[in-house]
Amino acid sequence: MIKTIGVIGAGQMGNGIAHVCAASGFDVKLVDLSQDQLDAALATITKNMDRQVKRSLLSEDDKAGALGRIEMGVDYALFGGCDFVIEAATENEEIKRAIFQQLLPHLKADALLASNTSSISITRLAASTDRPERFIGMHFMLPVPVMKLVELIRGLATDEETFQAIKTLAETLGKDVAVAEDFPAFIVNRILLPMINEAVYTLYEGVGGVEAIDKAMRLGANHPMGPLELADFIGLDTCLSIMQVLYEGLADSKYRPCPLLVKYVEAGWLGRKAGRGFYDYGGETPVPTR
Repeated sequence: MIKTIGVIGAGQMGNGIAHVCAASGFDVKLVDLSQDQLDAALATITKNMDRQVKRSLLSEDDKAGALGRIEMGVDYALFGGCDFVIEAATENEEIKRAIFQQLLPHLKADALLASNTSSISITRLAASTDRPERFIGMHFMLPVPVMKLVELIRGLATDEETFQAIKTLAETLGKDVAVAEDFPAFIVNRILLPMINEAVYTLYEGVGGVEAIDKAMRLGANHPMGPLELADFIGLDTCLSIMQVLYEGLADSKYRPCPLLVKYVEAGWLGRKAGRGFYDYGGETPVPTR
């Protein structure tokens, strides 16, 4: 029975996961390396819950209760009593493996473990832990409080009990589940990221400017957000990481990351979180950078 949930990483994914878990009645332990990141996460969670209160999706009492169920800290010892811990750190396999090595000594023997990775092999991550049969991929979508989907990915060793427990948890959080096989980037990003990468190639080759490409896909394909705007929202470093996982994992040249995407990441133009990507977010309205 899952009652207490640990979340590793207080960035845009982690704070969203903490938000939905606390709002669904679970006790939440949120850990990050930086107290500043934790403070920013709490401010974001509070702001997003205020938005839900205004839309009558949450009452003031529910909001107060949910915020009261979130405990934050910088020490993995906080996870000692957790029934389930989900890692939502940056999309880098070495970093994730290092996190699991630091985490494992603090976990209960029967605690379940998940990664919110959007592309990395669940089998490989599970094999770096002491509980591959109790390890699963649980990939939320951005923004977590709004998006309904969770991808569940079994590793080779994931047992049926773990799968059923996490499927039930996802449904308790009000999410719909899509089950994906453990192949690079799973379902959503296997389809979405090559489209974004192709949009960057379209820009790189001068077929259209940033605004024209985004307008074309919003109005021509009825997408709620253009692909370059979406890339900025996801984070260009995350987009590049996923494309590299696809390119290396499937050995197909169609997944080669666009050199322009690489250049933007090298420049530190990572999208909204950096204040600049394919758009500059310094003013009242975003301005294309190309």
